[in-house]
Amino acid sequence: MRSSTGRVLVTSYPFGEIDREPVQLLETEKLPFTLNPFKRRLREEELSEIIEPYEGLIAGTDPITEAVLERATNLRMIARVGIGLDSVALRAAKARGIAVTYTPSAPSAAVAELTVGQILTLLRQTHTTNREMHEGLWRRRIGRRLGLMTVGVIGVGRIGRRVIQHIQGWSAQILAHDLHEDLDFFGTYGCTWTGAETIYRLADIITLHVPLTRRTRGMIGEQQLAIMKPDAILINTARGELIDEAALVRALRARPQFSAAIDVFEEEPYHGALAGAENCLLSSHMGSGTRDARLRMELEATQEVVRYFKDQPLACPVPESEYLTEGE
Repeated sequence: MRSSTGRVLVTSYPFGEIDREPVQLLETEKLPFTLNPFKRRLREEELSEIIEPYEGLIAGTDPITEAVLERATNLRMIARVGIGLDSVALRAAKARGIAVTYTPSAPSAAVAELTVGQILTLLRQTHTTNREMHEGLWRRRIGRRLGLMTVGVIGVGRIGRRVIQHIQGWSAQILAHDLHEDLDFFGTYGCTWTGAETIYRLADIITLHVPLTRRTRGMIGEQQLAIMKPDAILINTARGELIDEAALVRALRARPQFSAAIDVFEEEPYHGALAGAENCLLSSHMGSGTRDARLRMELEATQEVVRYFKDQPLACPVPESEYLTEGE
């Protein structure tokens, strides 16, 4: 073991509730740890107040900003539970000699499956029928079939690729957009690569799978919503900040046939205006919320902390490309 504080702060929540293996690993390695005292995503000022004594941080989507890092005088490694890195000030961490790792593959299958589930739910309106039947109303709704839809996938990374692979089995027409055109993948799965604006105009279903950057923040606003089909479906299981929420609320109210499924929000827990839109399917940041995905994310992050304290090479450090493109 290196000479150090040996203390670990776990802000990711929940942690060790599905399976205690990650907690047991910390106990076995005799690493003193503190679990999230707030039992929710921490705010910047809250994390700043408690971070100082800790050398290791197992983090969820808590804002690990430059201001937080200035207070984290003992911090030497951050293990991010999940895939997104927008919550971490990567360059500031690097400048302070803080290693950052993440678990990019662990949640991909679960998020992709939820995306497809949300699409099917909105196409067949089962969520609305369920509520009506619980209220004593019998109404047989006529929906649409996925195999006859044009699906636009924006962002063809780990999750976007899985979504395409699932949808391909329904024989839907698939339009795809990514900064990098992968002709081999698109050819294998029958996708048509095109621009984002073409997807907004032509797709019956639009699903977002891009990271949050300066370029993608607010990428869906008034203009993009206005050119979507009147009965289009918009899915967001990526990051809440990708969509201008106020513009989405207005679109949902003005166009009853338009619908959305939103799993992620700028402010969580969420209590905003989308909750009043009947044609918006809401879920509580559940994309990675399957037993296997949750355990794998927590365990992989914990294993990285153990490797750090044992002076072993980290298995999944954030690649240099992420530091270079931070904020773009």
